[in-house]
Amino acid sequence: MLHPQLRDDAARMRMLLYGQLVSKAVCTAVELGLPEALAGGPRSAEELAGDVDAHPLALRRLLRALVPFDVFTEAPDGTFTLTRLGATLLPDTPGTARPSALLLAGEVGRTWQEFGYSVRTGDSAFTLLHDCTLFEHLERRPERREVFDRSQEAGLRLELDEIFDAVSFDRYPTIVDVGGGNGHLMCELLHRTPGSTGSVIDLPGTVQLAEKRIVEGGLTDRCTAVVGDFFDSVTPGADLYILSHILHDWGDDSAVSILRTCAAAMPAHGRLMVIDLLTDAAADDQGGRHRLPALMDLYMLSLFGAAGGQERTGAEFTALLTAAGLEAEETRVLPSGMGVVTARRRTT
Repeated sequence: MLHPQLRDDAARMRMLLYGQLVSKAVCTAVELGLPEALAGGPRSAEELAGDVDAHPLALRRLLRALVPFDVFTEAPDGTFTLTRLGATLLPDTPGTARPSALLLAGEVGRTWQEFGYSVRTGDSAFTLLHDCTLFEHLERRPERREVFDRSQEAGLRLELDEIFDAVSFDRYPTIVDVGGGNGHLMCELLHRTPGSTGSVIDLPGTVQLAEKRIVEGGLTDRCTAVVGDFFDSVTPGADLYILSHILHDWGDDSAVSILRTCAAAMPAHGRLMVIDLLTDAAADDQGGRHRLPALMDLYMLSLFGAAGGQERTGAEFTALLTAAGLEAEETRVLPSGMGVVTARRRTT
């Protein structure tokens, strides 16, 4: 007879192995538009099938499969309802997971199918499949870049309140968001810090999105979007330079190069702020958040290879700063496990 613990462990392991099917099912639900179709109230699979162009019986099985995972509920009359968890897949939900699901349904999910290649060779599975890096791919595919930026923006939306609770930006009259994407962070920052002006630096396709966001935010008199390459140069003389979720996309050598570019632009009184996940911050968390850094690091491995993007500990960020001629001044660990590391130019 099997020991009960062994039986439980074996069952748990199978849930891990089949976990990819859960992700596939959620991504398919998003691609079909099921969350939006159910936003108005309960509906049957037969009613939904015509609207989302799906086979009624297969659709019912998809909906039922996601009931135990609390994405949908099923009533005795056979109708399905979107749960509170499922509502995070709606496009207008703050912090929506929808764009992330669309990425996983596309190029990112296909990359994960070749994850073993990255582990065996240390090379990027994404580059293997697409014959270019992730960011080259996004520059060539503006529609995918927009999905990527929406995913980044939604993730940032979950962090904004805790960032502003932890950090006062009032002390920085001029701020540069290096690799600032579509400008969401900078626009939010300027709305909350009316005495500051800002600039977003990114690649040409992304700068266009930032320009649009700045106009929509009514910030054209206080904010600019500038085409630039953070391996080359950034706008000099600002009081604060922000690198939000940038360094984790790069290996150590490239990360140091980015930091040196920022250090060269900083005046003596200037500061650099790194906002990124700290893999050691949630190590003692028993609520499950400690699993996210582990998963995100594998995500980075598949996209960028062993020598590329990676999640780091606080000590590893400090080492990068030191190598770039900077010194960490303060590290704040946020409730989510994100870290805000403030640094200055090393004076000795």
